[in-house]
Amino acid sequence: MTEILVQAATGEQAPPVTRVVEHPAWPVLKDAVERIRPWQTKDGSIDFTAEGAPGRADAEAVVRQVVDAVEELSPLLPHDIGYHEALVKDLRRWADGGFEVPDFLDSLLAFQPAKGRADGLQHLVVFPMYTQNGNPDRNLEAVVLRMVWPEWLAELERTRYDNPLFCGIKFEDFTAGYDTNSAVLFPETIAVREAPERFSWGGIFCDREAARFRRVTDAAVGILGLELPEDVAAMVHDQTRCEEAFVLWDMVHDRTHSHGDLPFDPFMIKQRQPFWMYGLEELRCDLTAFKEAVKLEAEGVSQARDVQFAVLFDRMFRFPVTGERVRNYDGLGGQLLFAYLHKHDVVRWTDNKLHIDWQRAPQVTNELCAEIEELYRAGIDRPKLVHWFAAYDLVARYLAPHPGSRWAKGPDALDLTQPPRKLVDDVLPDEFPLSMFYEALSKKLKNVIASTKGITAESAERVAA
Repeated sequence: MTEILVQAATGEQAPPVTRVVEHPAWPVLKDAVERIRPWQTKDGSIDFTAEGAPGRADAEAVVRQVVDAVEELSPLLPHDIGYHEALVKDLRRWADGGFEVPDFLDSLLAFQPAKGRADGLQHLVVFPMYTQNGNPDRNLEAVVLRMVWPEWLAELERTRYDNPLFCGIKFEDFTAGYDTNSAVLFPETIAVREAPERFSWGGIFCDREAARFRRVTDAAVGILGLELPEDVAAMVHDQTRCEEAFVLWDMVHDRTHSHGDLPFDPFMIKQRQPFWMYGLEELRCDLTAFKEAVKLEAEGVSQARDVQFAVLFDRMFRFPVTGERVRNYDGLGGQLLFAYLHKHDVVRWTDNKLHIDWQRAPQVTNELCAEIEELYRAGIDRPKLVHWFAAYDLVARYLAPHPGSRWAKGPDALDLTQPPRKLVDDVLPDEFPLSMFYEALSKKLKNVIASTKGITAESAERVAA
């Protein structure tokens, strides 16, 4: 690791700095970015005629601070020098062009973290971007992160779950766009003049996912009176174990979007579909990770059992009661998993306590995965609208539709002379409302879930202490 000697105030050399966040230039960079963010509009540009806007010279001066800080920090990260050089050019071009809609395509193309995955490797990332499940505007953000790529995970990726674009990552520090619920760093969120032909990486913050999972699961277990096996209880209270579970879960989940019988585009990015289709796709990927974890546990992979419980608890406890009830496809997937396990007597709510049949849970969860996989396989031979109705029927077997739903009444209730994408307008914002169980759980968990905004492993430990 490159070291930089920092001159102390006494004129003596301070100990060498190897962490970006410990270098004096990092807080300068972070402060400069935070000054720029409120000046930006939704598309990332700066309107100098708006009330409270800075003078252009002031904005240029702050961008120079960002540039200077990046150049000062870059020697700590020799693997990112090409990216940082392109970043400086993009920042200067944005300022020279009058701070119009930013275009950071050149620096995006130069940033290639997936080509050098090494456990603990630092990256300093600065981009105008929105943060998924966080800030919807394309503000300038600065993030310092570390790669999570232990040898056991690298070996599984090399030999079993090829996913050359996946980056497991964890936070070192960040600006306000990540003081949110966002746990991903995706290239498609970055402001560019045109989208690249294909994206070459995608990062998921396993430390935030793990910390959030631990806090919500611990609260839910207490509220529901659920008795956990000793090793599972230990996992919920172990940040490192949970991070390892999530990075394995995420790697398998991510690759599943482009594997299997796929009657539509992976990720469905360019398609307008009813939100239960997105819910089934995300649940399919999670249940595939669960299924693979069952196999890996039998083969002696120590993290695999933890993956199973992470999938079950996050899907059943957090997903259904997180976010608004407007096309909440992740919430729908969690509701479906709970209802399926409940109808197959794997989970029971009796005497105000939740009981789980731990022995049958893997088998029955895999059976739900098989039902969704069969839906996909059959969907290859169906017209789009017929497939949407088949998917609706699968969900409605386990979740009660809203009594006012037109889709629940079947094809005769819809104007089938319209193209399928127009019929999406007939889907209710909350097509499958929460059950009474989840209505009650939501009230008791809402403050806990709200408290996980911006959570990191360090902040979670401080609260616990």
